[in-house]
Amino acid sequence: MPTCTASTLSDPAADSQLDVAGDLLALLRRTTTEPRPDTQLEALTLAVAADLPVLLWGEPGIGKTAALTQLAEALDLPLTTVIASVHEPSDFSGLPVVGDDPAEQGVPMAPPDWAVRLVRAGRGLLFLDELSTAPPAVQAALLRLVLERRIGALRLPPGVRIVAAANPRASAADGWELSPPLANRFVHVQWAHDHEVVVRGLGGTWPRATLPRLDPGRLPQAVDFARRAVCGLLAARPGLVHRLPSGEARRGGPWPSPRSWEMTLRLIAFATAAGSSREVLSLLVRGTVGDGPGLELLASVDRMDLPDPELLLADPAGAELPERGDLRQAVLDAVVAAVRKQPDRSRWDAAWTLMVRAVESGAPDLVVVPATTLASLRRDDWDVPASIERLAGAVDVSRRADRAAARTAAAKAGR
Repeated sequence: MPTCTASTLSDPAADSQLDVAGDLLALLRRTTTEPRPDTQLEALTLAVAADLPVLLWGEPGIGKTAALTQLAEALDLPLTTVIASVHEPSDFSGLPVVGDDPAEQGVPMAPPDWAVRLVRAGRGLLFLDELSTAPPAVQAALLRLVLERRIGALRLPPGVRIVAAANPRASAADGWELSPPLANRFVHVQWAHDHEVVVRGLGGTWPRATLPRLDPGRLPQAVDFARRAVCGLLAARPGLVHRLPSGEARRGGPWPSPRSWEMTLRLIAFATAAGSSREVLSLLVRGTVGDGPGLELLASVDRMDLPDPELLLADPAGAELPERGDLRQAVLDAVVAAVRKQPDRSRWDAAWTLMVRAVESGAPDLVVVPATTLASLRRDDWDVPASIERLAGAVDVSRRADRAAARTAAAKAGR
């Protein structure tokens, strides 16, 4: 039987092979980044810039942890990862430490070492992983950390951002639904893999995470816009101020409350100041107050940017109509409503000019209803403007198409 000697335990050949293996591993880990449109990543960085806790939801293995690691490197923030499910409640609320005279000084709650390191650094990215596998007692202990940023007697400095990740309960190991109080403290972002991003990344190049560029000159207007958007919706829909979902699973996601509406207001202000796309804003708003209220708010925001119908009637030849069909329809309806409210021959003629511009630059079917309503407002002493002739053909074709579609649908229903 061979015996081990000192020379065989420290074989230079074996050591060199391990060094070569280490070099190969280092090459595999060496990647670069590139600017690339990525709605998920933009939404994440915007929420991080707004200093709001973010919760990434996604199936296991799709790159949530890798995205957070890359984000920390790109922002030059030290990353502190805490696996929530393997900690006790006292790890987040603090461990009691008995001093010399507890009757006089009380019993302080000592924070864990990772919290002390974050406070000493003054900045960092705190990553709470596997949140959906944390039992209810741990979730309760996390409430103060996520909302008040306190762990025991320590308070995290403003330079620390909080991001969490979770798997859906069906794919989580011993998963739990998130408690409603904890869920309502997060901006929920659905994280899914993009085939092109994965292929490009495995080839060595990943999307670059960058904080949004806020325009200093737009900050006051951004705050005013966000307040008008949220307050305008809630004034018209008071039932949306607080609506706790009935199902347990939905309570563990985004839902509207005064807290989440405040978070939404902040996100709109940041998105406006950064000039973020509607897709990014939609992802964040729906991830804060839920799909239903979020879509209502987005529709309200869209209409806030619509041109004033009085300005359009004052200069119909130079009017610019929205490209999106639903917004164009809303503008034309508003113009007709303005003429009905204050009927005047010149305003009626201007409205027809706008209808013609709408037909020439978009789908004619959008003009059918407002044009019909506008025609009904004609007074007997008002001459029909020549511009209507340019409109009649398109409207007639649209009406015939609608009637043909109705006949086809009726025939299918009768089979």
